[in-house]
Amino acid sequence: MDLFEEVVKLRRAGRRGALATIVHTNGSIPSYESSRMLVREDGSIAGTIGGGCVEAEVWAAAKEVMHAEAPRKMTFSLNNEANYDNGLICGGTLEIFVEPILPQPMLYIFGGGHISMALANAANTAGFGIGVIDDRESFANQDRFPMAQEILTSFEEAFEKIKPTAATYMVIVTRGHKDDMHVLRWAVGTSPRYIGMIGSKRKVLSVYRALEKEGIPLEKFAGVHAPVGLAIGALTPEEIAISITAELIAIRRGASHIPNKSVKIENAVAASVHGEGSS
Repeated sequence: MDLFEEVVKLRRAGRRGALATIVHTNGSIPSYESSRMLVREDGSIAGTIGGGCVEAEVWAAAKEVMHAEAPRKMTFSLNNEANYDNGLICGGTLEIFVEPILPQPMLYIFGGGHISMALANAANTAGFGIGVIDDRESFANQDRFPMAQEILTSFEEAFEKIKPTAATYMVIVTRGHKDDMHVLRWAVGTSPRYIGMIGSKRKVLSVYRALEKEGIPLEKFAGVHAPVGLAIGALTPEEIAISITAELIAIRRGASHIPNKSVKIENAVAASVHGEGSS
C-alpha cells in the first residue's frame, strides 16, 4: 500500500489522520529510518514502524496530534526494558515524528453580497477553500468569486450536496431574514466545525425564536457564532470580513480566548421567551 496515496484519499474525503515517521535510529532497532505508519481518525492504521508497545504509544499520540492539529516528536530508549517486550527489545534509541494529516478547511459562504466577496478573499488568503451559495446567478458566479472552488445557485442543492465534516466552516450572510433562517434551520442539523450568522443581536434572537417555535430546541443554537466575527468595531465589508476570518482562524487553531457569544445569546433567548425581552 502506498501511504502517500492513502494520505491524498484522506484529504480528498475531508478526513483527518496522522503520519508517524522514524526520523532517527541508534543501536539495534528492528526497523529502519523513514519507516512510516498512517493512523486514520477512525483508529485504523496502514504501514508499520516496527510493532510492539512503541507502535501502540505512537498510535495513541497520533490521535492526540489529530485533535491538536500540531506535530510531535517522540523519543524511545529501547534498552531491553520490559515495557517494550512485544517485538522491540533490541537496545538503542528511536525518534519518531508524528504529523497531522488534515484536509483543507472549507468555508461555505451562504450569500453573495459585498461582505461575502470580501470574506471570500480574506478567508482564501488565510488558507480556506471557498464555496459560495446564493440563489441569484448574478451574485454567485466565477467573475465575482474567482477563488471559489464551488459555486451553487440553489440553497436546496447546497443542502443536498454539502456533507459537513470537522473541516467544514459555514457563514450565513444572505440578503434577508427568511433566507438566513432557512439556511440556519438546515445548518444546526449538521456537524460542521463552525457555524456563524451575521446580524444584530435583535435579528439573531428573532431567528432563534422563530425556529424554536418550529420545534428546534434552543440548545441546537449553542454552537452558533452570532453575531458573527470577533468584536473589533468593524464597519465596512472589508473590516467585517477580517473580523469573521479572524474568528475562523481562532476556531481552527483552538484559541481559548474566544468570547462565548452563543451561550449569552441562548440565555437571552430564554429570557425573551419568558417575557423579559431584549434589545
